[in-house]
Amino acid sequence: MRFELVSRFMPTGDQPEAIEKLTNNILGKKPFQVLLGVTGSGKTFTISNVIQNLNIPTLVMTHNKTLAGQLYQEFRDFFPKNAVSYFVSYYDYYQPEAYIPTTDTYIAKETEINEEIDKLRLAATTNILTRPDTIVVASVSAIYNLGSPKEYGKFAMEIAQGVKLSREALMDRLLDLQYSRNDYAFKRSTFRARGETIEVYLGYEDKLIRITLNDNSIAKIESVDPLNGNIIEDRKWTMIYPAKHYITDRSSYEDVFEQIRRDLAARVKELKDMGKLMEAERLSKRTEYDIKMIKQIGYVNGIENYSRYFDGRAPGQPPFTLLDYFEETGRPWLLIIDESHMTIPQIRGMFQGDLSRKKLLVEYGFRLPSAFDNRPLTFDEFISRVKQTIFLSATPNEWEIKKSNNNVVEQLIRPTGVVDPEIEIKPTEGQVEDLIKEIEKTTKKKERVLVITLTKRMAEDLTYYLEDHGIKVQYLHSEIDTLQRQDILDELREGKYDVVVGINLLREGLDLPEVSLVAIMDADREGFLRSKTSLIQIMGRAARRIESKVILYADGITGSMKGAMEEVDRRRKRQLEYNKKHGITPRSIEKEIRAKLVQKKETIEDLKPLLAKEVLLPDEKEKVIKRLRRDMMDAAKLLDFETAALLRDKIKYLRQH
Repeated sequence: MRFELVSRFMPTGDQPEAIEKLTNNILGKKPFQVLLGVTGSGKTFTISNVIQNLNIPTLVMTHNKTLAGQLYQEFRDFFPKNAVSYFVSYYDYYQPEAYIPTTDTYIAKETEINEEIDKLRLAATTNILTRPDTIVVASVSAIYNLGSPKEYGKFAMEIAQGVKLSREALMDRLLDLQYSRNDYAFKRSTFRARGETIEVYLGYEDKLIRITLNDNSIAKIESVDPLNGNIIEDRKWTMIYPAKHYITDRSSYEDVFEQIRRDLAARVKELKDMGKLMEAERLSKRTEYDIKMIKQIGYVNGIENYSRYFDGRAPGQPPFTLLDYFEETGRPWLLIIDESHMTIPQIRGMFQGDLSRKKLLVEYGFRLPSAFDNRPLTFDEFISRVKQTIFLSATPNEWEIKKSNNNVVEQLIRPTGVVDPEIEIKPTEGQVEDLIKEIEKTTKKKERVLVITLTKRMAEDLTYYLEDHGIKVQYLHSEIDTLQRQDILDELREGKYDVVVGINLLREGLDLPEVSLVAIMDADREGFLRSKTSLIQIMGRAARRIESKVILYADGITGSMKGAMEEVDRRRKRQLEYNKKHGITPRSIEKEIRAKLVQKKETIEDLKPLLAKEVLLPDEKEKVIKRLRRDMMDAAKLLDFETAALLRDKIKYLRQH
């Protein structure tokens, strides 16, 4: 099936040229290129057109779950007839296994898996292996160990009408696929047997497969709606894929256990030779226990630390990841790295962070050295696996441009005709008084202001000073929890506040159409928060209204300031020329404020009065926990993972007190 883009919009501005260039570069086998697209220029729409033109499977990677969720929804809207999937970490809560030598504290791995995301992950890999019209939107989870796609595909079970198969043999195969039998609490990744009828609740779809047997052969296969029991369709045949990504082949157990024990003996000897007798004893007991559990039930907490043995990988060999699923199909595929100036550094850092934690576990006898091989890809391994890549950013880094051999496709024209803001430099002397005048001018037009400071203390002090002058203002920094942070931004848009003061308000995805003035205090202080990239990103927050501007309060011009101003000025000139040539009248962006999933703005602190024994009885506490869990799952279903994380923390607090 071909990709079919559905949209009421046609490419405009420099979108048609960008679409053509990107498409031709891929067809011309250019491995890397950059789409430099300004905020609000419709980069996702451009990429969607490229995907339709190329008609090849596509992986879109970005640096956090929230952005991945937004992109997933956008691509799903553009391609309603195709397979658009979502692949991020399925943990609502994740505490990795760790050891702290200074306090002799071992922390066991603790997780809470989100069933809905687990389903979406399984759907993603199933779609990759079975459908050429697949788009997967992923976080950096895409570079983590996932198990062999060959093993995953090998375990898939094909069933067809008329095939000889006994009831017992069918159930055994389902167990091999990690489906568990549950005749009463029927849910995802389980099956139930009623006489000659076996129903399988698929792990990767909201569907049941009902298999009716007759005389040890398959008589009927039906796809069933799990909610109402209605038959969706009769099938002649179907495939059932595993309920988990990590599948172990029982026939290989003895060989695997022999390898583990051989490595265990060598490591125990090594520890004893170093005089680490306690560590050697600990490692021996833990490993033998793990082997026993895997032999008995096919699983143990931490089984992923033995993945190298089950995958047949040599020590140090890279793990299998989502990228290998694309490679397994043998089809060409496209990689889009969204917000690449943020995503690339994140990919670079994953391996080292994982390694430092594992070193202590291995050193102190909690894990075999094979734990090192349950890891994310190194950056070099990642880059060596990708064939055709588009880096997507308003501010691409030097590495991306160099890797693309300066093959940069620009998209600077916004469909609304809005141009980049004017930039004005003012001295720091009297900057606060001048800022107040500028705020008053802006608020008279019923528009909003962002003020950027260097420190939390400065943000708070400036906020209190502006408040004393009758300005509706609030500060925003990392000590304010995620949900409250979003509330403040929504209240800025609604008009409860006219000004928000913050430190780093350049967060990708921050869309505030009402803001027409961005004021940057101490703009001439070189550093991360005042780099060329950061300044351009901050300035972009004002590029939503027709009369917007940026004020830089500075006593000199740094290299970063000069670079940022030259780039914004270049873009602005190009945009003005385009508008003049085509007779375009710019119009400010209007955007509806989304309804919040959780209206009550309570924090963990707000819950404390409920926790006093005289107020909340044990059964009442359980009711509160159940309600919060339901809200948490609802939030995760809507891909609102920031809310889900807040609710998770509330549940944890309740359980601990």
